[in-house]
Amino acid sequence: MAANKTKPTGASVTQFLDRVADEKKRADAYEILDMMQKATKAEPKMWGGNMVGFVDFHYVYASGREGDSALIGFSPRKQNLTLYAWGGWEQDSELLQSLGKHSLGKVCLYIKRLDDVDKRTLKKLIANATQRAKKIAALDVQKAH
Repeated sequence: MAANKTKPTGASVTQFLDRVADEKKRADAYEILDMMQKATKAEPKMWGGNMVGFVDFHYVYASGREGDSALIGFSPRKQNLTLYAWGGWEQDSELLQSLGKHSLGKVCLYIKRLDDVDKRTLKKLIANATQRAKKIAALDVQKAH
């Protein structure tokens, strides 16, 4: 079974964010960092070379595949600010309708820049996604015992 490529690195989150070339994207990344830190009440950690994650989580799939991940996180990628959450984002369809310009992947929420979205709505989405992810993690831990 293949091991996860994305693992905690111990690298500095602020050094990573300070290297984001686009000044606006860097400022947006710091704002998302603050939103996620408040929602999770946890310290950020670098996962791999380009993802900031919060709350370590060990998962086990029904197939037996297991690994470690962050419950919620983000990456200031070239094309988008990419927000990740275990459990996804689509359950908050009403909030997503009022978020503003965005797109969704399986567990990803893509935003070009924070100016394109309603920040209050984004904060609620992050808080909701954090709570969902924590419930998933708690259930997964219970199943493992």
